[in-house]
Amino acid sequence: MAALAGRRIVLGVSGGIAAYKSVEVLRRLRDEGAHVVPVMTQAAHHFIGATTLSALASEPVRTSMWDGGPDPIPHTRLGQQADLVVVAPATARVIGAYANGLSTDLLTNTLIATRAPVVLAPAMHAEMWVHAAVADNVATLRRRGVTIVGPGVGRLAGGDSGVGRMADPADIVEVVVDVLAPGGAGDAPGSRAMNGLRVLVTAGGTREPIDPVRVIANRSSGKQGHAIAAEAVARGATVTLVTTVDLEPPSAADVVRVETSAEMAEAVGRLAPDHDIVVMAAAVADFRPVTTATDKLKKADGVPQIVLEPTEDIVAGLATARRDDQTIVGFAAETSDLVENATKKLESKRLDVIVANDVSAPGAGFAHDTNAVTIISKGGRTVSVSLADKRTIAAHVLEAILDVRSH
Repeated sequence: MAALAGRRIVLGVSGGIAAYKSVEVLRRLRDEGAHVVPVMTQAAHHFIGATTLSALASEPVRTSMWDGGPDPIPHTRLGQQADLVVVAPATARVIGAYANGLSTDLLTNTLIATRAPVVLAPAMHAEMWVHAAVADNVATLRRRGVTIVGPGVGRLAGGDSGVGRMADPADIVEVVVDVLAPGGAGDAPGSRAMNGLRVLVTAGGTREPIDPVRVIANRSSGKQGHAIAAEAVARGATVTLVTTVDLEPPSAADVVRVETSAEMAEAVGRLAPDHDIVVMAAAVADFRPVTTATDKLKKADGVPQIVLEPTEDIVAGLATARRDDQTIVGFAAETSDLVENATKKLESKRLDVIVANDVSAPGAGFAHDTNAVTIISKGGRTVSVSLADKRTIAAHVLEAILDVRSH
């Protein structure tokens, strides 16, 4: 028997270039036995014809609140009778309207009216997907239990490439099957709130001065740490962000700006005791110059001999001084033996969770808007998250933290 036999699914199609892929989503849903009712926005008509969807669906396409026919309030019927609503593609407009309860057309009315599970497959340009407003809307929907599929990384409209490509139709349908299956994957990453929790997040790479001009630094952009802070704020946590970079922080977070490893250690040591969760996402230098020149070193004076000394191990110190109810999370940026090296760090520093990523992998690690990580928790539980935007990675990290705290 097909996995979705007899299940009634509303397929929303909004106005993006990926709308042509909705035909494949529809076909696969039908192949799984679903009764599919397509709903198109007006903008979707610029990308795909209603005749195509009507020919493949179980019922003709619905496009307006005012189509006429037997249903004076079609969104109510669609929402009440649906076993699931899936929107593919889900544009920034539809996501924003849904998150803010704006009933702008038949599709958004149906989304607001339904109590069935909702699956969204976002599709938009990379700059739109990473915009703070879109990220906040997505986080809001995740927190409410909406399942987000993708987006992926690849070719976009206009010949550009980046994050924002709609997930493959096969993957979307697989998620629909999982959501509707008994005991299936109905809980999307990011669905659990963090109200009442105090979270300290560090972000960015430290800069260790050689002289008044030059520094020893690393390639960390701070994007992952800032994404974790934003996701924690969106879930209702009280967040303090200690950062070395000039990225715009979440408006609700308390921000402490530092530059060197010593400044980072002082800030974290002072703030950590008052927080329930400490996420050390910053790339803190392992070494710094023993002495810092007071004047700029001149090339004419020859090559300077820079002697290094180890910096304070902030994460290990946190674990030693921790409260019994405190959760300490570390990061491991590796270029080889990812899981082995990260597990050693987890155990030696007595962490609860460690987030490991291969910074040599394409699209992952420093400076990218995307990342791919392996999250290892004490007790041996391991979750691998394939390449995704850093806000999605943040959602997975916070879910792993909440899992540890619940046991």
